[in-house]
Amino acid sequence: MVEVRVSPEVSLSDRAVRVQVRGLAPAQLVTLRSVLLDEQGECFQARAFYRASQEGEVDLSSHPALGGNYTGVWPMGLFWFLQPDTLFRRLLKRDVAGSPFLVQLEVYDGFCLVTRPQDQLLASCKAERWYVAPGMQRVPIKEGRVRGALFLPP
Repeated sequence: MVEVRVSPEVSLSDRAVRVQVRGLAPAQLVTLRSVLLDEQGECFQARAFYRASQEGEVDLSSHPALGGNYTGVWPMGLFWFLQPDTLFRRLLKRDVAGSPFLVQLEVYDGFCLVTRPQDQLLASCKAERWYVAPGMQRVPIKEGRVRGALFLPP
């Protein structure tokens, strides 16, 4: 049974996570895809193609991507290379303290340039990416024309 794992599942957005896939056939070609819906419902995606090891595993921290949105070893590539489905959209988090970005990680058999309903989804998981640690206090700043926020730890 194929399994994709991100650890830790809940983390701050500036912290690295580890993405691993297990249960693949030796040397199997797979597509890893990340999908994020922002606060306006805009979809951002990244994908990369990998060849499983002889043990049937893919570890983004040591296996190179063969193509897709990036090539080579990029442990956080599925998060860093997210691109909007609509041109000229930017990934922007407005409610930094109230909710995380939810990133869906998916594994497909073979090379999937465009994900279609007939493509075989092998496994999926979710990662929560928070911008503010629990217990942080947000203090609005307004001085003349300057606007901002001060975040104080508990």
